[in-house]
Amino acid sequence: MSSNIVSENLTITGLAGRYAVALFDLGEETKNLEKIAQDVAILSGLLAESTELKGLTLNPVFSSEEKARAMAAVIKAAGLDSLVANFVGVVAKNGRLDQLENIISEFMRIHAHHNGEVSASVMTVVGLEDAQLDALKNKLKSMVGSEVTVDTDIDDKLLGGIVVKIGSRMIDSSLKTKLANLEESMKEVG
Repeated sequence: MSSNIVSENLTITGLAGRYAVALFDLGEETKNLEKIAQDVAILSGLLAESTELKGLTLNPVFSSEEKARAMAAVIKAAGLDSLVANFVGVVAKNGRLDQLENIISEFMRIHAHHNGEVSASVMTVVGLEDAQLDALKNKLKSMVGSEVTVDTDIDDKLLGGIVVKIGSRMIDSSLKTKLANLEESMKEVG
């Protein structure tokens, strides 16, 4: 039986959330959701790899029409689904391409929730080895009762230990926090 660490409800807010829900709903209506999710992941990769493409989405010098044409060419060259192409075209024409990365992120979050996946953010002082990451994923899976995707980050201020954020909960077993708690308890004693 899984614990209630993760809420079963998914909260969607803001402009990016509304666009992401629209794309998700279109994918479900057309029974093409998995292909759209794959193409959105490809588009995300293209934005991450190309500073020029990312710059185009953020640059206010280019008109919405110019951005729409450029994005259409990129999407066509990548062989992405026409629904994704049309969607990005609408986002561009509405002057919202500066929100494209946020829209993609929200879409991926909605899609993961739809598939019963949970995301966890893990912060350590050094990078985790594959075996450690696999063990952590298995432990988190046993805690929440579903697959967990883990995003890792490094923070040398932790001194040691680990901080895990999953759903609305945070599990902080970092050395920094333990020392702070010890210092606080020593102040109360003396």
